[in-house]
Amino acid sequence: MAHPEDRTPKALTAAGLESISDRFHALSFETNKPDTREFLDLNSPVSPLPTRPASTITPSSSSSSSGSSITAKPVPNAAGGGGRKPEVGIAGRRSHSGELLVGSNDTGLGTIDGRTTRPGHRRSGSGPLIYSGTSVGASASASAGVSAGSSMASSPLTNVLPAGNICPSGRISKTGMMSRNAARSDVLGSGTGNYGHGSIVRGGTSGAGSGKPPGCELSVGSAGDPAVRRAMASTDPEEVKRVGNEQYKRGHFADALRLYDRAIAMCPDNAACHSNRAAALTGLKRLAEAVKECDEAVRLDPAFGRAHQRLASLLIRLGQVDDARQHLFLAGPQPNPVELQKLQAVERHLGRCADARKIGDWKSAWRESDAAIAAGADSSSLLLASKAEALLRLNQLEEADLAISSASKLESSSSSSLYTKFVGMISNSFVHFVRAQVEMALGRFENAVSAAERARQIDPANLEITTMLNNVRSVARARSLGNELFNSGKFAEACLAYGEGLKHDPSNPVLYCNRAACRSKLGQWEKSVEDCNEALRIQPNYTKALLRRAASNSKLERWAEAVRDYEVLRQELPGDTEVAEALFHAQVALRTSRGEEVSNMKFGGEVEEITGVEQFQAAITLPGVSVVYFMTASNQNCSQITPFVNALCTRYPSVNFLKVDVNENPAVAKAENVRIVPTFKIYKNGTRVKEMICPSQQVLEYSVKHYGF
Repeated sequence: MAHPEDRTPKALTAAGLESISDRFHALSFETNKPDTREFLDLNSPVSPLPTRPASTITPSSSSSSSGSSITAKPVPNAAGGGGRKPEVGIAGRRSHSGELLVGSNDTGLGTIDGRTTRPGHRRSGSGPLIYSGTSVGASASASAGVSAGSSMASSPLTNVLPAGNICPSGRISKTGMMSRNAARSDVLGSGTGNYGHGSIVRGGTSGAGSGKPPGCELSVGSAGDPAVRRAMASTDPEEVKRVGNEQYKRGHFADALRLYDRAIAMCPDNAACHSNRAAALTGLKRLAEAVKECDEAVRLDPAFGRAHQRLASLLIRLGQVDDARQHLFLAGPQPNPVELQKLQAVERHLGRCADARKIGDWKSAWRESDAAIAAGADSSSLLLASKAEALLRLNQLEEADLAISSASKLESSSSSSLYTKFVGMISNSFVHFVRAQVEMALGRFENAVSAAERARQIDPANLEITTMLNNVRSVARARSLGNELFNSGKFAEACLAYGEGLKHDPSNPVLYCNRAACRSKLGQWEKSVEDCNEALRIQPNYTKALLRRAASNSKLERWAEAVRDYEVLRQELPGDTEVAEALFHAQVALRTSRGEEVSNMKFGGEVEEITGVEQFQAAITLPGVSVVYFMTASNQNCSQITPFVNALCTRYPSVNFLKVDVNENPAVAKAENVRIVPTFKIYKNGTRVKEMICPSQQVLEYSVKHYGF
């Protein structure tokens, strides 16, 4: 078989291959115009295309205090004539044509023709690296890209601009020394869109708020880039790939992906194109698809070190450490030290997380899950599910729901995830296993059954999953039966049905709250309060449980406890008039039980306007609490706080709110020595207990609440 480099255009013409189809099949990805120099000058993350057989350009690096530079030295051609020499790994290996190089991160491309470049700053969102000549020790670790809920581990900073930023001219500039001579602004991406730090955003707009589809924020091809249009129409796969590499360097990952797709359509068995496509997909945060492309690249060329390196980086981010280790050591004789360190850190935290789960130490399991995410597994559905499970056991249901929702969005579809195990479960089944428990705790029983069945389908031999599926089905049946009996007025039978469900899931707040409703209907107020207490212990902000406990405490004439619950509900449901009225009646009953005067208390009253000194004296001497608001209609501060005072009057119906316009009632203002508005005075049983001048809304409401009860 002829060496690819022997197929020159001249030879093809001599052979009489005139049609486009014939020209395409005769071309190889190993030949192209010698534009290697351009890539070297850019210190690009895209590997240079090979030169003609006459010579090979070998880059060498020299470092100084200001950064690193690359020079090209011609060296004699390798062993002449035939095919490529067998090579192992990255070191000493010649580049695939146009192949994107891998560095310490998945899209950080860290080797150039047999040498390892110095890792530079890592863009947030795992965009491509721009090399700055920093040492290995200064390489930034990946921050958690999908943190969900509160984190217990510190993540690296992501808002630091990298050294080695790309200038509009295509050259490398040191940080802080970029000139702005272009007519339109070119700004570096903030890392919040589908690109990383250092990506160029034309026109100074970021993709986060541009309204364009995901992946198109940085694309200029759709805006009519002539080079992209020509490449998409070209039948030369080398040219298509070259333009794709240029788009990738600029951070235009969507355009680069389209061009690599075009190149693969013309040459589907080229491993370098599949690896390049994986890099573009990674830039678009489509990691599962990127893994598939890397799998295809190493299938086509099992000795392709860069594809193994890229695949290892992706698998670390996905938390699949066993497969990541295998590919990391297949990448070359010596694994990348930065990636190896990251792999070991993720492995260590994963092991500690599994150990904590075995003994039920959920705080440690939460902490170690966050630590593994921060160490590099920033897109791991497995670790997010582990965090969600820990939060669920710690009765932080909302945070658990947020974490498992993020895990479900990241669920890996790669073939390797079907064999990766965590705590004895296949990783994808573990995500569904946790999701089923979270859904059940939040009362979404149908979703819980579906998730549990999916977990069983993925991992049918796992005993823990089978047990959980049976429990979920039993609880769902008990809840459905209990609801039917309750709606039929059979409260005692419904109470037993909910109790049967609690035998299978003793930490389900919905079942406790439903049983409390049954017991309330049966007049078992004390037991109803007990069930509500248990539901609120598991889910502290459970509105229905608060309502039922407040109502039951009212029946038991525990007015202080009822008022306390109704006050919380008023904060949660400010527009609910039934809750407001229930609070008012509980407050009246509480004052009556204390022997206080309640004749002046009214529900839903308005702020009373004072028109004279006698009316003022009579109002503030009434039993209870009165809040006097001194104001003027023309004062801006008064105009701003008046609507809030009206809202407080509705929110605290047992408090008397009075309003004095100091311009219309100067005698009242003089008697009370009011010189600044707005001024608030609080009276309790005729005695002034508080005075505030220009208070904030928070201070005013706190004072009303403090003295009102």
